[in-house]
Amino acid sequence: MKAHFPTDMAAIQARIAEVDPIRYASSRNFKEGAVTRLSPYISRGVISTKQVYQHICRLGLSWASIEKLIQELAWRDYWQQVWIASGDKINQDLRYTQEQVKHHEIPVAILEANTGIQAVDEALKELAETGYMHNHMRMYVAAICCNIAKSHWLAPARWMYSQLLDGDLASNHLSWQWVAGSFSNKKYHANQANINKYFNSSQRGTFLDIEYDEFAGLAIPEEVKKTRSFELKTLLPELEGPALDPKKDTAIYTYYNLDPNWHIEENIQRVLLLEPSFFELNPVSQHCLYFVLKLAQNITGIQVYVGEFNALANQLQDAKLFYKEHPTNRHFKGIEEPRDWLSSVTGEYPSFFAFWKRVKKEIEPLNERQLDLPLN
Repeated sequence: MKAHFPTDMAAIQARIAEVDPIRYASSRNFKEGAVTRLSPYISRGVISTKQVYQHICRLGLSWASIEKLIQELAWRDYWQQVWIASGDKINQDLRYTQEQVKHHEIPVAILEANTGIQAVDEALKELAETGYMHNHMRMYVAAICCNIAKSHWLAPARWMYSQLLDGDLASNHLSWQWVAGSFSNKKYHANQANINKYFNSSQRGTFLDIEYDEFAGLAIPEEVKKTRSFELKTLLPELEGPALDPKKDTAIYTYYNLDPNWHIEENIQRVLLLEPSFFELNPVSQHCLYFVLKLAQNITGIQVYVGEFNALANQLQDAKLFYKEHPTNRHFKGIEEPRDWLSSVTGEYPSFFAFWKRVKKEIEPLNERQLDLPLN
């Protein structure tokens, strides 16, 4: 069954209620595993990692039963903290130089879902149709591009980001770097047997049907030799400028913040800002843009503004402007408010597990105070 992502809040809350931490821990790497399907809503800022954590705490399960899922939520916050610390440097080899790079393009077989590996090709077609790809499959695709076809990670990472409903520059780009060996010092490989195990296939005879010790000397297979550059232009909606009150306090929403509960009790102006300059640097598919516009409909009274922040701010010179902290908002001016994090742990750490150690120390004791936190 192909992935489906509803956009109304009732359905999103129902999806949170369906989360099964125990089944998630044992099956998340499998194609039909009990993954949460919450990542598009977290990435778009509709819900937060903390909200999901609070729900999990209310299930009355042991820490051992819920730790794996909470750890995966912490990965999201970790990538964000790296982005905050590194800024635009996430667009280049961050810790190590990727080795054995032959080009800065994308294998055509990936773009056309024609690698000859059935499970991969099916997942690539689903990505094009739905904007979703299982996280384990993303690693397979990245490994084929970077470590088999010898692409530099950035071009295929930008392409995948553009297709994903849950596209997040930090988790996407840094995960690609992890696979390519520029965020960690070891490349990730997966062979056909591994794909067969986790994706319900029994295929043999592909260019990945080898033993792991054969990867080091593997020449670029014919199937992925042909490459193409990444080109995409996001077509933003052509709208007349919204009728804004230049003196009314205004909450500014973005591609990364569509929280319907933000300032919900206040009588303020609400604007979804779509900056052409942002989408020129980080293009997304029309499918992703449509998803965002549908999610924005959960925000009462929101108006869409296509233009740059400075132009919007000039129209609202006599108003207070509110926005949530985010690396994409560093040029915003006004009243910056924090995001809702899983924990209070901030800053860049040398590894995820150094970060997780601090987070776990803070959140593991499930005391009365934590369990009584409102789900907001």
